[in-house]
This record gives sequence, C-alpha cells and structure tokens, in this order.
Amino acid sequence: MRSRAFKFKQLRHFTAVVLVVLGGCAVAPSRPAPKVNASPQPLARLVIATPDTDHDVLAQLLTGELALGHTDLKTASDAYGKAMLSSNDPRVAERATSLALAVHDNVAARRALDRWQLLGAQPVAMAEARAGLAIAQGDSAEAKRQLELLTSSGAKDAWRTFGRVLLGDSDQAQAAQLLQSLATPKRLPADPQAWLAMSELGDKFNQHAYAVGIADAAMQKFGTAETYAWAAQVKFKDGDHAGARALLQKAIAKAPQNIQLRLTYAGVLTDAGEYAEASRLLDHGPQNADTFAMRAALAARNKDATALASIYQQMQQAAPDVRERSAYLLGQLAEMQHRDDEALAWYGQVGDDDAHAFDADLHSAIILQSQGKTDDAHQLLEQMQTDYLEQPAQLRQAYEVDAELYMRDLNYAKAEDAFSHALQVVPNDPGLLYGRGLAYAEADQIDQAVQDFQQLLKIKPGDIDASNALGFTLADANRDLPEAERLINSARSAKPDDPAIADSWGWLQYRLGHLDQAVQTLQSSWLARKDADVGVHLGEVLWKQGRKQDAQRVFEEVRKLDPHNTALQNTLKRLHL
Repeated sequence: MRSRAFKFKQLRHFTAVVLVVLGGCAVAPSRPAPKVNASPQPLARLVIATPDTDHDVLAQLLTGELALGHTDLKTASDAYGKAMLSSNDPRVAERATSLALAVHDNVAARRALDRWQLLGAQPVAMAEARAGLAIAQGDSAEAKRQLELLTSSGAKDAWRTFGRVLLGDSDQAQAAQLLQSLATPKRLPADPQAWLAMSELGDKFNQHAYAVGIADAAMQKFGTAETYAWAAQVKFKDGDHAGARALLQKAIAKAPQNIQLRLTYAGVLTDAGEYAEASRLLDHGPQNADTFAMRAALAARNKDATALASIYQQMQQAAPDVRERSAYLLGQLAEMQHRDDEALAWYGQVGDDDAHAFDADLHSAIILQSQGKTDDAHQLLEQMQTDYLEQPAQLRQAYEVDAELYMRDLNYAKAEDAFSHALQVVPNDPGLLYGRGLAYAEADQIDQAVQDFQQLLKIKPGDIDASNALGFTLADANRDLPEAERLINSARSAKPDDPAIADSWGWLQYRLGHLDQAVQTLQSSWLARKDADVGVHLGEVLWKQGRKQDAQRVFEEVRKLDPHNTALQNTLKRLHL
C-alpha cells in the first residue's frame, strides 16, 4: 500500500489539476459586449445545472484538505466520504477509507472499502485495509483471512505491511495471536529480514518463546551475521549473557567490519563490567561517530587521559560527516585537554538542531569567562535566556550559570539578579535559593541571606549544606549564635570530616570566644584542604591569640593561593596589616 505521504501528494496533485482545468474558464479576458439588436440566441436561454455542495467533488476535496491542515480528521473523513460517491477516481475512495479507519468510523470505512474495490483497488492494498477494519471491529477470524491473503500475495512488502497492521492493533493479545498463527517458519519468505522483524514483533508483544524460536530458526536457516546478532540480543534479554556473547562473537567473525555489530557487542561487554575488553574491541576496525562516542565514554570512565587525547587526535582526522556529527564531543575532548580555543571552535560548529546545542553554548560561556572575556560570556548567556524563553529547564540553567559566573567575578549584585530571575522560572528551587543566599551573604545582605537559607530548610528540612550555610552566616554576622551552634553541630554530625563544615565550626568557636578550640579546628581544616577562606579565618584567630608571626605565615600562604581573595584583603585591612 502506498505511504500516507505519497497518497497525500497524489491527491494534492489531483486537486490542483481539477482547479487548473476548472479555473481556465474563469480567467479569459473580458470584452465589452457589442451593441446588437438581434433577437436572443437559443444558447443565451440555456440554464446550466450546478451540483449542490454535497455532490461537488472539488468542493468536498477542498474541504477535506483544509480540515487535514487543521488536523480535523472527522471533518476530513466526512468530506472525502461524500467526494468518493461522486468521483470515479480510486484514490479518493482509498483516502476516504484511510480517514474513516483513522477516526474509527467502521460503517464509513466499510462503505469506502466497497467503493474502492468497485473502482479497481489493488488486491494487496484491499487486503491490508480490510484486515485493519476487521481488527478494529475485533473480528480476528476475518482479520486472519485478510492477512493470509496479504502475506500469500508474494508482494515485495507484504510482510512489512503485515507487521504494520499488527502494530496498529490496540488489542495486543489479538495482535500476538495473529502473529503466531500466520508468521510461522513454514509461511515466512526466504528473507532473513522478515524473520528478524517477526521475532522482534514477538518480543514487542511479550511473546518471548515465539521470539526466541523464530530468532533461533532464522539463525539456523540463514546463518548471517544479522541473524546471529539478533539471536544474541534475545538471549541477553533472557539473562543468558554468556550465550549472547558467544553468538555475538560468531556474528563479528562473519562480519568483522560491521560497526553496528561491534557496538552491540561492546554494549554487552560494558553491561557485564568488562570495560577494558569493550575498549579493545572498539579501538580497532572502522570508526564512526557512535564508536568514537562510546570509546570516549569508556576512556572518561577509566580517567584515561592518554586514551582521550588519542581519540581526539583520531577524530580530528575522521571524515567530515563524522566530525560534523561529533562537534560537541570534540569540544568536550578539547576542553578536557585545556585546548580552550579549539573547544570554542568545535562548540561553535554544533548545529542549532543538535541535541547538545544548549550544552555547547553553556560550555562556551564558561570558557569565555575563564579566558577573561567576561562580557562575551554574559552576552552569550543573555542571548540564551532569550532563545530558551519558552523552555523552563534550559532557561533556569542559563540564568544559574550566568549567576555563578557573576559570583566568580565578585559581582554579587548581578549574581543576585540572575538567581532571582531563575527563581521566577522555578520558584523555591533549592539550588537557586542556596546560590542566591550565598550571593546575599557575600554582599553583606545578611537578612536576605538568612531568609533564603531558612526558606530552603523549610523545603528540605535538615539539609546539611543549607544548615551549614545558615549557621556560618549567623556566626559570621555575630548574631543568634545559639541557633548557629545548633545548625553547624547538626551538619558536623552528618559530615564529621568535611573541611568546610569544620571551618564553620571553628569560626563559630572564635565568635563564642573559644580561641584555643577555634585554632585547633581551623588548623585541622586548613591542613586537610588548603582553602583560602579557611586560611583567612585561621590567620585572624592566630592574630587574636597574639601569635602574629604564625598568623602572618598563614596569610602569606593564602596570598600565594589566591592573590585577589576578598576575605583576605578585608581581614588585613581590619587588622591594619
């Protein structure tokens, strides 16, 4: 049976021809009528009968096409049903049949089928349509009879059409019964693809024994790489991983250059945790975008920088279509190797219709900011905020990255604004509340910071990061210290070895006047992780203890770690250093 798109084009052409023929009479140039006094001619008194709308084929075809343009299938079906009664074109009846079946109007479908057959429908197409009607009516016996006619016709696409009819059956049990009764080894053609398709249908209809039987029979009958591969997949689904591997090895032995087979086998090996063997399998033989992607994923999983660099080099020399499809992956690989300019170039080649287009732009903005091109980075993110205005998930992320880059620039007012815009898209989002709370705290807007952290704890009671952030903010502001102690202690209990929480606890002890305890805690945190802010806190406490040389030494280390650290500059200024 012709495809829906093909039939539609034919009917469009058919309608256009009718319009041209009828329209030709209407476009002849007009002339002034001569003034003659002759008596009226007989033809002047002739009255031409015009059909009413229901019997006007052209009008009904136009109505049907307009309805289809508005996806109004019921109106289109009615219009084509009327058009076919006045038309001798079998294509109109065929279209009427398809539309009636689509809107589940079985009476109209039967009427259209009879008209189509009368006008000379092809037997194969008629069998397909009558099978579809029988299935819709739940008449399994008639559906079987029609499908038997279809599959016995010898038509090139008979079995493909058979599968399409079964897939359209809303009653899966009925479809499975028809499949097993008709698609038997005795009836299937000498075409391995048909056997594999029927086995796959059985698998789709949860008829596992049938799927396995047809897959094994196809493997024995044809012995092709594809039949071995499908039998392996069926075994793998059944939990027989060893059997699946054995069959895949045979498949690859028959077609060692088949990329899809190698990918399938590599997937089986990966599922079994044999990552190194999967990598070795893919490293050799023809390559395409999919093999490169899987190899890169395996190398990244193993943190194999050498392998990633090698894959990047190979991909740069790959065919143009492979590079085009893999632009985002190439950008990632370049970025991993700190080849920022190359990464930007690859990300710039990711097409707008690529699934990774959004991520490519995000990565580009982050790279631009790291290169000191801050204005370019924020300009790109602002453009993304316009482009993804109607896609909340992407819009939220674009605002969040924008805010984080402003935080790196110490531009807290802009960061707050970006976080606030994101929160308008996704109100009460925990991550955004946490980020904006940090921005408020850094800008010494303590009340707003406390409000965001408290709101976050209402949404996620006991959240460790929020508890620590709120506790530290209160301690740093030297306010409500008992509440700060409760919050930080709760976070410490959950993560006793976390250096950031230890820093908060040490700073709280300083605020409480427990200098020895503060030094002990902060020194442990400083030794565990040389974080600049922890060093600033430790240095200040040491200074307050009178250990000025020790404090100066710590401040100097902090200066080497982060020469532009704001906390260090503020502390040194406060201590008159």
